[in-house]
Amino acid sequence: MKKLSVQDYNFILKILYGLALCLAALALKRQIAFYNSALLTIAQPLNVTEVRRVALTFDDGPHPVYTEQLLDGLKDRGVVATFFVTGEHAELHPDIIKRMQDEGHLIGNHTYSHIQLTKSNREKFKQELVKTNEILQEITGDEVLYVRPPYGAWDKKLETELNMFPILWSIDPLDWCKSNASCIAQAVLKKVGENDIILMHDYYKSSVEASLMVVDELQKQGYEFVTVDKLLFD
Repeated sequence: MKKLSVQDYNFILKILYGLALCLAALALKRQIAFYNSALLTIAQPLNVTEVRRVALTFDDGPHPVYTEQLLDGLKDRGVVATFFVTGEHAELHPDIIKRMQDEGHLIGNHTYSHIQLTKSNREKFKQELVKTNEILQEITGDEVLYVRPPYGAWDKKLETELNMFPILWSIDPLDWCKSNASCIAQAVLKKVGENDIILMHDYYKSSVEASLMVVDELQKQGYEFVTVDKLLFD
């Protein structure tokens, strides 16, 4: 067998070196292609639509006719709401309070007689909250944690004294002083946005009609209706 010369060894080494460079270049090319593919995958926007949430709230009820109509409409649409009821109306219509609870709505306190807190009536105001809590707890079996103080007048110290959390609002269409349901609905729809708390009243026919108009339009826009506790604390 012929012995290889130094020149032969150098030639073979050059071939092996060139082959190694080709293999390394091919591997690097594949690595770069994989990396670019991964980046493109990460950069692709997720095809997920974030649901916007809003809370529909009602004060002053329950009304023996209009609240029932409202509950029917909400049930048909698969919508839950929050009802801040007065103790005197809850006493008169416990069956409606129970229906609210059974259909997934949140029930809050709106004092017994719709009294407004002032500097001179704090103790009476507190007593009305306690009395209404007792009435509602007897009907539902649940502790009442949320209060909507009439006209928004509130004493923060009551939160610890009564273990209650006040819920105000971000949109008030003044539905209680209007009789045109379409105008009430438009007053809400012109302002509403994500995480808004809408103040309405279930003690008036026009308010109930307007509320369902609002629900229909906002559902078309992709809004989800939740109770205020879910909106504030979830």
